[in-house]
Amino acid sequence: MFVVCYQMVMMKDMGKPVFKGTTTIGIRCVDGIVLTTDRRVTAGFYVANKRGRKILQIDDNVYATIAGVVADAQMLIDSIRAQVKYLKVATKQPPSVKAIASLLSNLLFSSRFFPYIVQVIVAGIDREGPRMFNIDFFGTLTEEKYIATGSGSPLALAILETRYKDDLTVKDAIPIAIDAVKAAMKWDPGSGEGFDIVVITKEGVEEIPQERYEKALYKP
Repeated sequence: MFVVCYQMVMMKDMGKPVFKGTTTIGIRCVDGIVLTTDRRVTAGFYVANKRGRKILQIDDNVYATIAGVVADAQMLIDSIRAQVKYLKVATKQPPSVKAIASLLSNLLFSSRFFPYIVQVIVAGIDREGPRMFNIDFFGTLTEEKYIATGSGSPLALAILETRYKDDLTVKDAIPIAIDAVKAAMKWDPGSGEGFDIVVITKEGVEEIPQERYEKALYKP
């Protein structure tokens, strides 16, 4: 499995390194996709935002997680959204998850000499079922069963490697994804402020913030 962890991106900003941190997690299940991310957005050692949204919609049943430079990621996702809309009009059908991931991969590869500092998980459901792809800032594209990106990824992967099974359902995968992101938030200073979950199944998409998930579990 191809994993790239960007714990520090060197930038020419007053001659000092600028640290980037986050944790994003994706799990492909037999009946859908589970995506989970933390919320902390950092700029160096400064917490710039405590409610950063790192799971972004590309198409009806296709979402992406972002790790890296926020401005780069937002521009890329906006560009891919526009291309997907064009393809849907031109072909009169939605593009597959792999087609969307390939579009993003080609865009990143074409900019490899001046790369966008991002790592993206593209996941969703199409006619072939649940599919998930990992893409680094040079456009390398790999299909994954489970993946973690960002500075907290080594901690999250320890949980995923131990508990992932090929026959996982969405219901079973959600606690695993949450435990993985919580492990990262506990020990990685670049991750924190709670988590968000997106569940993609044939029935539709459900976005679950931490507060609603924990309230549903609480039984007075």
